[in-house]
Amino acid sequence: MTTKAPDYSLGEFLRVHRLGENISQVEFAKFLGISKQRLCDIEHNRFSVSIKLAKEIAEKLDLPPEWLVKLTLQEQLKKEKITLKVG
Repeated sequence: MTTKAPDYSLGEFLRVHRLGENISQVEFAKFLGISKQRLCDIEHNRFSVSIKLAKEIAEKLDLPPEWLVKLTLQEQLKKEKITLKVG
C-alpha cells in the first residue's frame, strides 16, 4: 500500500500540523531550526522553501522527505505557471 503526500502547499501543511499539535509559531520555528518570521512567511506562501530545507523539516517531523519535497517542487512549478504535476 502506498501512502500519498497531502495535496496542498507546504505552508498550509505546516500550519495545519502546528495548529493540530497546539504549538505556537515561536515554539514550532525553534523546533524546526528557523526563525519565526521565516515560518510565518512559509505558512503564508510568501517564501519558497529549498529542497534541502523541505527535507530537513520532513526529517524533524518524522515524515518521508519525498512528501515535503513534492509539495515544495509543486509550489515552485505553480508560481512559474508551469502546468506539470509532480508525481
